[in-house]
Amino acid sequence: MFNPNDIGHPNGNYFALPYSLDDATLALISAPWDTTASFRPGTAGAPQAIIDASAQVDLFDEDVADAWTLKIGTVPFNAALEEENRKYRAVAGKIRAALTQGIASTKLADKTAKVNAACEAMNHYIYNEAKKQLAAQRIPAVVGGEHSVPLGLLRALGEHYKSFGVLHIDAHADLRQAYEGFTYSHASIMYNALRLPGVQRLTQVAVRDYCHDESLLIRRDSRITTFSDSRWQEAAFNGKTWAAHTSEIVQTLPSRVYISVDVDGLTLDCCPNTGTPVPGGISYPQAVYLLKQVACSGRRIIGFDLCETADNANDANVAARLLYKLCCYTCLANRNDEKEKQ
Repeated sequence: MFNPNDIGHPNGNYFALPYSLDDATLALISAPWDTTASFRPGTAGAPQAIIDASAQVDLFDEDVADAWTLKIGTVPFNAALEEENRKYRAVAGKIRAALTQGIASTKLADKTAKVNAACEAMNHYIYNEAKKQLAAQRIPAVVGGEHSVPLGLLRALGEHYKSFGVLHIDAHADLRQAYEGFTYSHASIMYNALRLPGVQRLTQVAVRDYCHDESLLIRRDSRITTFSDSRWQEAAFNGKTWAAHTSEIVQTLPSRVYISVDVDGLTLDCCPNTGTPVPGGISYPQAVYLLKQVACSGRRIIGFDLCETADNANDANVAARLLYKLCCYTCLANRNDEKEKQ
């Protein structure tokens, strides 16, 4: 019999939980992919590193009664996906090196097309897995991997729900179009998400590193609300509380919410080895508080992703705990939703 007070016994599942996928109400899909990582690779190893670290997470949660009974399931790893990533990560690295040497992108078109096709295949795999979980009435979530990996999940949710909003915690706006020639770049996830049917709103938090074109898109697209890190820090210096700021963030979200978390949205002490680290950001407690407020606001959380964790024990340890909070608050939001319907 499973004892939530005992040491974790690694079994290949996130948090060493005993639930099979057939029993699960929430399904975690691993995405070991960092093909388009533009600075430091290594996030492809994060799902396994997080599984390893998650066995050390205590399963009691102050906000969610009997949190350990939440039936969090683990979709089996796709070994073929890992192999494809290794192959096309090398190709993408050669393209990037050529671009930095001034070689015209037109001369790299064939190689770039192959990387884009591999990324599309990855997206299709995530899409199909998400569709399976939705058909089985499970809440789907993705554990990356670089931040390009949840597009397939967002596609599936866009077909399943008429509309929803995205809460995006990230140091970057991720609104670039085909960054470095890669249509499905980690820097393009929110640009691609906004092109999907069903994405009604995009609320960004902790953004502090983005380009001019992205700033123009933020101003021109009425669906986007960006709470930049600099504006938040200025307000905090003048006495504005995180609770007040969080209230404003939550008010921009519609009744159904998808949460996308890039760990570089957090302060550097949390996950310093992430692929593209940036000074500033929100603290781990601030992130948890924001997630809690969304869950307690009456909104339904329909899915989430956690991306850009490095294959590093310290970073995976933090990510495992944040992942557990995401799972707990997602289930709490759905519990609240069910209570309101009764």
